[in-house]
Amino acid sequence: MSLYRIPLLLLLILWLPGIAQAVLEIRITEGREGAMPIAIAPFGLTAGAPPPGEDLAEIISTNLYRSGQFSPLARNAMPQRPTQAQDIQFGVFRDRGMEYLVIGRIQQSGAERYQVEFELFDTLTEKSLAGYAIPSTRAELRRTAHKISDLIFERITGKRGAFDTQIAYVSATRSTTQRQFTLQIADADGHNPRTIFRSTEPLMSPAWSPDGQRLAYVSFENRRSEVYIQTISSGTRTLVASHPGINGAPAWSPDGRRLALALSKDGEPNIYVLDLASRQLRQLTQTRSIDTEPVWAPDGRSIIFTSDRAGNPQLYEVGIDGGQPRRLTFEGRYSGAADIAPDGRTLAFVYGDDGRFRIAALNRATQAARMLTQGRMDESPSFAPNGSMIIYATSEQGRGVLAAVSEDGRVHQRLLSQEGEVREPAWSPFLR
Repeated sequence: MSLYRIPLLLLLILWLPGIAQAVLEIRITEGREGAMPIAIAPFGLTAGAPPPGEDLAEIISTNLYRSGQFSPLARNAMPQRPTQAQDIQFGVFRDRGMEYLVIGRIQQSGAERYQVEFELFDTLTEKSLAGYAIPSTRAELRRTAHKISDLIFERITGKRGAFDTQIAYVSATRSTTQRQFTLQIADADGHNPRTIFRSTEPLMSPAWSPDGQRLAYVSFENRRSEVYIQTISSGTRTLVASHPGINGAPAWSPDGRRLALALSKDGEPNIYVLDLASRQLRQLTQTRSIDTEPVWAPDGRSIIFTSDRAGNPQLYEVGIDGGQPRRLTFEGRYSGAADIAPDGRTLAFVYGDDGRFRIAALNRATQAARMLTQGRMDESPSFAPNGSMIIYATSEQGRGVLAAVSEDGRVHQRLLSQEGEVREPAWSPFLR
């Protein structure tokens, strides 16, 4: 949430929240024409083995569909359901227009333990493109399906899949006596939500460390903005910024050794860099305007940030050693809250004009910008670690929800909780 649109002190009354920690259910609202047709046959199960509790083929099919790159065949239209290569009738899949076919088997290897095998075939050449055997447990079967989805995605597209990743977000609960804000992480498809920290005061701006092991975020638990780092596995928290005034917008350097911050300890908010080992703080920008929302370039040599130094908020870039910032955006009444694609070529940012705030993409080479969304209050864009999708916050029927859009703007989806509001999404790096 930008400091420009909502004064920081008013964040204490930002939401009228509902119920937190519901699974985020994905709904595809707009797909891509010309997506690659693929059939994911139901996985076979060892005779006599108890049902595994997860439909791996369905999870894989849903993953590939929501990527926007694939058009999976509906199960009720499946002409054949092979589980072994020798049983495949490739012709019947070609007749349905399928270019690829995935088959698989789940074999029980012990109590609550399985071995999952799958193969990917090109139906035109009738040749195997990939085949793996993955050990798993009953509790890990869903994640195994995400790993298989990643392998299929990479083998066909040449780009690493991002299904076996996570998202962080802030949700909230209102009871008759108090509000409660919750920092949560979940699988990239919204399943398996897990609470990282809970507070009766607002939480903001979660940011993943490059190794995916820690989260930096802003907490108002002491009735003022402070920046904490929390180790996800242990829950250990460290206070890293509690200066007078604003402490906000933490952003990790690509090497994980520094945080960029927006601090107002000496007046108006400026961009600072904190060395996490020495705790030395270095001021990067010096202005009487508002500089905030820093994000590091992937090479670590510069920081992109939002500033109103020219009269209205726009995006700027400054070298990590300081100097005169370079303006990046020139249109609209507001351009800010940027995230940068992992390859450094594209900026996703919030574009505001005519009372609307939408997600836009800026090609850094050509300086051409294009709108990716058509909402009225879209904010907080965050790239998937492979750059293929952007998650962001928006509103639907008067409440905060998460949404995602493909990097070309052609595929749209909503991540809906059954009740309540969710905001401030951040997509994790590759986890392993």
